Amino acid sequence: MTNGGEVPRAIVVLKPGGSISQEGIVDHLSSKLARYKIPRTAVFLDELPRTASGKIRKADLRKQYS
Repeated sequence: MTNGGEVPRAIVVLKPGGSISQEGIVDHLSSKLARYKIPRTAVFLDELPRTASGKIRKADLRKQYS
């Protein structure tokens, strides 16, 4: 979700043995999303922050990467 016209940032966790670059993400998404929705930056993480019940802590991601 974007606020005030911000371009979203991709938060990416690769599968074991997987690889992709920021340019690869943009190339892949350019055929699937409108141009203004394509993220300008990507952050690669080993794992996403999760709650005790296993849900992704989206508020933590927003706070750290906004």
